[in-house]
Amino acid sequence: MKILAMYLPQYHEIKENNEWWGEGYTEWNAVKNAKKLFKEHIQPRVPLNNNYYDLSDENAKTWKWQANLAEQYGVYGFCIYHYWFGEGKQLLEKPMEILLKHPEIKINYCVCWANHSWRRTWYGVQDEMLMEQKYGDEREWEKHFYYLLQFFKDKRYIKIDNMPVINIYHSWDIECLKEMRVIWDELAKLNGFNGVYIVSGNTGVKLENRYDLIDAFYNFEPSFTLTNKMNIYKRVGYVIKRKYRSLFNKMKREKMLEGGIVDANDLYDINYKCIARGGKKCYLGTFPQWDDTPRRQYKGMAYISDKNKFKDNLIKIRDTLRKYNREDDFVYINAWNEWGEGAYLEPDENNRYSFLESIKNIQL
Repeated sequence: MKILAMYLPQYHEIKENNEWWGEGYTEWNAVKNAKKLFKEHIQPRVPLNNNYYDLSDENAKTWKWQANLAEQYGVYGFCIYHYWFGEGKQLLEKPMEILLKHPEIKINYCVCWANHSWRRTWYGVQDEMLMEQKYGDEREWEKHFYYLLQFFKDKRYIKIDNMPVINIYHSWDIECLKEMRVIWDELAKLNGFNGVYIVSGNTGVKLENRYDLIDAFYNFEPSFTLTNKMNIYKRVGYVIKRKYRSLFNKMKREKMLEGGIVDANDLYDINYKCIARGGKKCYLGTFPQWDDTPRRQYKGMAYISDKNKFKDNLIKIRDTLRKYNREDDFVYINAWNEWGEGAYLEPDENNRYSFLESIKNIQL
């Protein structure tokens, strides 16, 4: 298996986050301010050796550490979130641009266009549009492609059959995807490639059904399995319990965790089964842990997992891929460093290297 870990470039200051969330804001603010909300709750999470890194470092110290760690433990590469909102506006682009400037760093990578609008929903504040996603016209699509081209030409950038891989989180939201894809394929061929290879996210929102416009899917966990594959009785029970907790919280001062506490095995038992949709390959996905209460507080949810449960799930995924002669497939792990959602492989003071060791051990 080729383990691809989703990678969040949120760990540096940008002027927009300073305006929206306060001066000096990065993802670490949410992580440090997290509260313990139930008896067994492990919060706040602390990076091993207090490694609250800054991804704006031009010397790429953190990139080098992360790439070495990934190589040491058998992580094939990073799928880096890319935030392009139209009219040339993008956010959090600096870390990947720094990576490009340091070809000595040994890490495979590709982008995931996180093409959702940014809204003010964290920390229980009122919903408000912060940065709206706009797709524009042909000029916009060309501008976007030529920005990405510098990365496509990097020998570390992941390609399939000489086509740079572009993951799109919510491809279903792009009404003009057909026209956009025609332009991108043409520009890719003009620049020495065979086209682009588009991988659409199977998420917990809406699923892409225009199968002719994409080359494959990736299963974004845990939300895909929770929303689309869980036993209907468990799913209905989960929805009812969430509504009850929400109602309780409106009436009581002492808050309950609205999303609840979920045993990760409820998803691990089935998340390895969806290997195709609409005749297109689904790259399987999994997650080491999940707890988004640093961002969403009592409106969040937590999945209880550990290194043994995670390892057993990886074994199920590996054996499934062997069964279908797909041993060289990508497996998308959510995530390398989503600390604000409690979804990370990086070492912390509690788990240390245990989740990375699980990856390494199943590949020995």
